[in-house]
Amino acid sequence: MLRLADIDLIYNAGRADEVVALRNLNVTFDRGQFVTVVGTNGAGKSSLIQTISGAARPTRGRVHLDGRDVTRLPDHRRAGWIARVFDDPRAGTAPELSIEDNLALAMARGRARGLRFAVTARRRAVMREHVAGLGLGLENRLADRVGLLSAGQRQSLTMVMAALSAPSVLLLDEHLAALDPGTTATVLALTTELVRELGATTVMVTHNMDHALALGDRLLVMSRGRVIADYDGTEKSEMTVGGLIDRITGAGDALSDRSALIEKVA
Repeated sequence: MLRLADIDLIYNAGRADEVVALRNLNVTFDRGQFVTVVGTNGAGKSSLIQTISGAARPTRGRVHLDGRDVTRLPDHRRAGWIARVFDDPRAGTAPELSIEDNLALAMARGRARGLRFAVTARRRAVMREHVAGLGLGLENRLADRVGLLSAGQRQSLTMVMAALSAPSVLLLDEHLAALDPGTTATVLALTTELVRELGATTVMVTHNMDHALALGDRLLVMSRGRVIADYDGTEKSEMTVGGLIDRITGAGDALSDRSALIEKVA
């Protein structure tokens, strides 16, 4: 179980440019739950991901993972439990390294062992099997540099890398945002498959209302650093895109964001 208790996240506290990113946030994610998160720009979605991953330390409050207080652990110390896929396909991979080396690093994530330990014949076979499942032919290109891959291939690889680390928590931070429609469909299908296979607690931030409603078993709406709506079960399944957009803009967020949200689902 993942629990965030009484979280405040304030950037530049006490200065003229102070920003309150999260305010008195209390939310619990059950083990294996798939949660989508929506809200306008500045609602606190990415700050939520940053706080869970350890990339940002809360100004106040505690983060608990399976009963362990991880509040003060930085992201590299949480890497054994938490995997994150970014919006930019380039962010989750090392472009100058080969596909194999990137996968090896993912397998070694959170362990006190180096790359040499990770790349063995057995692990290479595991890598090949996982990459073959993408249907992109990358299993025959393990020696190729990742920088040679397309955005879609790279993001698909990043998803596999996240799965190889066998995380307790999977964070998907707008991981479809930079992809073209065709590639989005491929990575979306891969997302659904991997989440089901991993059984990890998954938190997916998205601006796409269709994706937010179609995926997962729970939906959070954020505004001004807080969760303002929490839908699951029948309530989520009966929610419409129009109703969801009305809920977001009805929170008092800028109406100019409404057109941006509508464009995302057009």
